[in-house]
Amino acid sequence: MSLQLFPLDFVISALVTILVVLDPIGLVPSFIAITQGLPAKSRRNVALRACLIATAILAGAALAGDWLLRMLSISLPAFRIAGGLLLFSIASEMVFGVRVVRQTETAESAIEERVRNIAAFPLAIPLMAGPGAITACVLLAGRSDGEPLRLGLLLGVIAACMLLCFIVFELAGRIGKLLGVTATSVASRILGVLLAALAVQFVIDGVKVAMAG
Repeated sequence: MSLQLFPLDFVISALVTILVVLDPIGLVPSFIAITQGLPAKSRRNVALRACLIATAILAGAALAGDWLLRMLSISLPAFRIAGGLLLFSIASEMVFGVRVVRQTETAESAIEERVRNIAAFPLAIPLMAGPGAITACVLLAGRSDGEPLRLGLLLGVIAACMLLCFIVFELAGRIGKLLGVTATSVASRILGVLLAALAVQFVIDGVKVAMAG
């Protein structure tokens, strides 16, 4: 395949967007809280199941999201603008440290209620495959213009990001001790700024298409 035909910019944009929205490092405190007291094998099973469930949800959003929008008579530019605003709100939460607090509270609530399948809730939904991640996948699928190559690459990026999440969960204990509270907080805020910039770009793209139409 010619390098000129390979949509490298699309792959990089998809990778950065999904990684920033997922924020694997930021999920470490929640994962530790959710799986506290579980043996190593059980924690690994929880991590694997959560990543598989989240992958299925995000892949489904990428493949069927555009069809669902058409069924609801929602234009892609409108969804881009709304999605960009949603992503921006998530980014602001990350910058001001609200998102981590909310994730921890959700995790603690699940533990208190003794939720049977903690891999599905709250780890896969809504901590991993939440509104922000689903919105990002639908928006990225819309930018693929229906090209099978771009859609395939997007699914590959989703799978790669989930694999990274699984690796991070496997190393959660070590990462938490290595980074500490301060480093984790700084990393989350930097990722939040990047996500804010990407969210603004989504809004700009949506406005451009809407005005052109």
